[in-house]
Amino acid sequence: MAYRSIMFHLDLRLISSFRGVHSWWKDCRYSIENDKAGDVDYKRSDTINTPADFTVYLQEQMASFNACYGLVLLIGVVSTLFISGHSGDPEIMKDFIVPNGTLLDSGFFLHRDLRNSLRGAPKDVPFKVTKASSIEFPALEGQSVSLAVLQFAPGGVNAPHTHPRSAELLLVVQGWLKVGLVDSTNKLFVQFLQAGDMFVFPKGLVHFQINLDAKYPAVAISAFGGANAGTIPLPSTLFGSGIDIDLLAKSFKTDTDTIEDIVSAFAG
Repeated sequence: MAYRSIMFHLDLRLISSFRGVHSWWKDCRYSIENDKAGDVDYKRSDTINTPADFTVYLQEQMASFNACYGLVLLIGVVSTLFISGHSGDPEIMKDFIVPNGTLLDSGFFLHRDLRNSLRGAPKDVPFKVTKASSIEFPALEGQSVSLAVLQFAPGGVNAPHTHPRSAELLLVVQGWLKVGLVDSTNKLFVQFLQAGDMFVFPKGLVHFQINLDAKYPAVAISAFGGANAGTIPLPSTLFGSGIDIDLLAKSFKTDTDTIEDIVSAFAG
C-alpha cells in the first residue's frame, strides 16, 4: 500500500508539472513561430548599433529557441524512464531482501547450481532447463534479473511456451538451435542460431527452441528482466490442466477421441 500511495502522489505531481510545462511550451512555440515569420524584438532592436550588438542579440534568441526544444527533449527522456520503471519487478526500498531465518553473509549472494549445466547434453531426457530465479536463488528477489541454462540433447525441443512477466534474451554457447516466436498478429519469426548468437523473445509472446542436430547437443543461456519471469508451457497448459475435452475438440476442430489421446499423454 505504501508503494502504491507513493506512486499515486508522484503521478499527480508529474501531471501538475506537465500542465505547467505545456503552458510554457505554448509561449515558446509562439515566440519561435514569430521569429520564423520575420518578426523583430523591438525591445532589443533599439540597442543594436554595431555588428557585435547584433551577434549578441542572435545568441540570445538561439539560446531561447534551444531552451524550449531542449525542455521538450528532457520531458521525453524523463517520461520514458518513468514508464519503464513500472515494467520490471516492484521497486524495493532497501539494498536487498533477506528471507526470514536466512543467514546473511557472502554466501547469500552466491549460487552454484549451474556448474554442471553449461556443457553437454542433459542426462536421460531430451531437454532440461536449470533455473536461477528468485525461487532457486533467493538473493535475486527484488533485483529484476534471473538466468536459466537450457540443455538440448540431439533432437531436443523446448516446446512452445510464454513468459508472462519478462522478455527473454537467449545466448547460444554450444551447438546450434532453431528458434522462433509468434507475435500478436499471428506472424511467425524463425532464425537459426550458432554459438555466440543472441535472440530476444519479447515478453508474453509464444516462442520455442529446437536442436535439429542429430548427433551433437546444444546449450543456451537465457537472461530475464525479472527475478521470476514465470513459464507457461502451452502443451501441458492446454491438455494437462483439466480443460473440458469437448471445448478443446471444438477449439482445435477435431474429435474428442483425438483430444482424449493427447490428454492421456499428459495425465502422468
